[in-house]
Amino acid sequence: MIKSKKQGLLIIISAPSGAGKGSIINEMLAHNNNLWLSISATSRPMRNNDQEGVTYYFFSKEKFEQKIKEDYFLEYAVYADNYYGTPKEHIQKHLNDGQDVILEIEIQGAMQVKKLIPESLCVFIMPPSLKELKKRLITRGTDSKDKILKRFKIAYQEMNEVTKYNYVVINDNISVAADKILSIIKAEKCRVDRIEEVFLNNEEEYMHEMLLDEEFDNNPLKIE
Repeated sequence: MIKSKKQGLLIIISAPSGAGKGSIINEMLAHNNNLWLSISATSRPMRNNDQEGVTYYFFSKEKFEQKIKEDYFLEYAVYADNYYGTPKEHIQKHLNDGQDVILEIEIQGAMQVKKLIPESLCVFIMPPSLKELKKRLITRGTDSKDKILKRFKIAYQEMNEVTKYNYVVINDNISVAADKILSIIKAEKCRVDRIEEVFLNNEEEYMHEMLLDEEFDNNPLKIE
């Protein structure tokens, strides 16, 4: 009776550095094979656990700026003195094929995409507390004290932007947080404005005709 749109859902996920959005997204991908994660590009240096084309596409600052001029990115932003951006290629193809596409991006970029594609689903992940966020940034062991302080200040500012998003999920447990976002995606697909059309099959048309039939009018059903 209801025909949903084949078009996939564009899902924007943002979070302060250290809030665990990468771990949550990995958990989501493990439990939903209709999700496709768009890999972002960055000008930041590679870390020990980074893989080219897996965690990010790594560009020099000069190459990134050249790509901006070539209109290569759907969105881009500067975060902690480094460029981050979403390559356009492949995204529309996956959406047209009915796959839901995840963009793991910062707030600046998220708002750029939201302006371009208003029907995007925006989810913001929050840490349980600022104390826990500070602990995660320190134990991660990838940044100097000055960089950690800078990231912490940026995180505080970002958490005040949460009202620009459709949903907020607190990450005090990775599996629970991932399950909440997957549930949000399911609920979004049930929204009336995401329905392509309402149609009647042959059986339903027959029932409708029967209700209008003169014989039915002359012999109404008795309701007890």
